[in-house]
Amino acid sequence: MREMVKMVIILTALSTLSGGLLAALKSRTQERIDSQVLEFVKGPAIRTILNKVSNDPIADRFTIKKGDIKETFFVGKVDGKPSLLAFEASGTGFGGPVGMMVGINVDTGKIIGTEVTTHNETPGVGANVENDTAFVGQFAGLPVNSKETVTKDGGKITAMSGATITSRAVCAAVTRAGEIYEKMKPEIEEKLKSFSG
Repeated sequence: MREMVKMVIILTALSTLSGGLLAALKSRTQERIDSQVLEFVKGPAIRTILNKVSNDPIADRFTIKKGDIKETFFVGKVDGKPSLLAFEASGTGFGGPVGMMVGINVDTGKIIGTEVTTHNETPGVGANVENDTAFVGQFAGLPVNSKETVTKDGGKITAMSGATITSRAVCAAVTRAGEIYEKMKPEIEEKLKSFSG
């Protein structure tokens, strides 16, 4: 019996030590992980959407927390004016969350572009959303506050062939982005003032 108690104490101590070491390691590397995700996962989508800006939108960014929503916005300047934004929202696809970077023209209130950032969709079917520029291009020019759905659900977005669930996830992500934008619009407008000039 004493041997068993001794073994439980040793295992508990080792588990606690291992957990502490892993937590410390994660804490020390989190900044680098976030930087890598920003540069190599979100960065390409941001640069594609905000491709005609005169600044570095990854460097020019701000974060707003309102209620249970915390969002980072990437600012694009045109002729020195911060008139474009890009930020990420997600919808639930067949394989889990589908992350979408959504670009908005704050002067017109219209979507300027969308790009997929993350997904776990089925290869050869839903995963095609990553390279289907015709599908994601359907959102450009739409009002940011529109609630888009696929044609099968009565909307005007043509779904990708064989990937209706993924297409619905993208529509949900773009709709969610519009809701976030509308909810945070006063704070966004205030933050954009610091990027003028």
